[in-house]
Amino acid sequence: MRLKYNIITGLILTASAFVAKAQKVTLDYYFNHEVHQMASGKTERYHYTWEDKTNTGFSIFGDAFKRAGAHLDTLGAAPTLNNLKGTAIYIIVDPDTKKESPDPNYIEANDAGQIAAWVKNGGVLLMLANDSANVELPHFNNLAAKFGMHFNDDLQNHVINDQHFDDGAVVTAGNPVFKTARKIFMKDVCSIGVSPPAKPGLKNSNGAVIIAIAKYGKGTVFAVGDPWFYNEYMNGRLPPGFDNDKAANDIAQWLIAQIPK
Repeated sequence: MRLKYNIITGLILTASAFVAKAQKVTLDYYFNHEVHQMASGKTERYHYTWEDKTNTGFSIFGDAFKRAGAHLDTLGAAPTLNNLKGTAIYIIVDPDTKKESPDPNYIEANDAGQIAAWVKNGGVLLMLANDSANVELPHFNNLAAKFGMHFNDDLQNHVINDQHFDDGAVVTAGNPVFKTARKIFMKDVCSIGVSPPAKPGLKNSNGAVIIAIAKYGKGTVFAVGDPWFYNEYMNGRLPPGFDNDKAANDIAQWLIAQIPK
């Protein structure tokens, strides 16, 4: 009986230790808060959410973090130091334009300062932009500038239709971030200008920086010129040879590895 009790106690302690170590990955729902009207007339939150399992969602990307041992959360308020307390990884994707939201929450100077202070204290920030026609870049660059980055008003990897997937191909083989993905698909992205402390993380075939990385204080910033990880390009739709699903796992594991011990 005592042996059985000790085994059960050990299992409980092990499980408790795992939960205690699980890192929180928080997805911004404040700067990106798109809604659309349903057939019922009600409005529904959509586009780049953990809950959305359709093409526009981030559910598969969320699963990559969960497989890596993290747990998911969202933040529908301004990212103050207090609101980010307990968050290990904070993700901002495709901040709203007035086309996407009648009253968008722009990334103002105070927001950028709060986020930068959080990163400096050890936070890991993932910024996912878009081409300039589909994202609010001027205010997003208020934040990017804190880390030596600038999302450019250009269009890289333009893909006109499904017969031209290769125009969005980017080779990742040998890149230290991508341990398993050898080639990814990333279309209609903006390039990223870099200056210290930022460095190129990945370039396309034209030599444009489409992923940038910066160490900032105790923290890390990872920026991509595209939302990229939404379900449409990780659910089997892509032709064979593209490893976006593997890339999602690679990125999730890499980001978690940057969290200060």
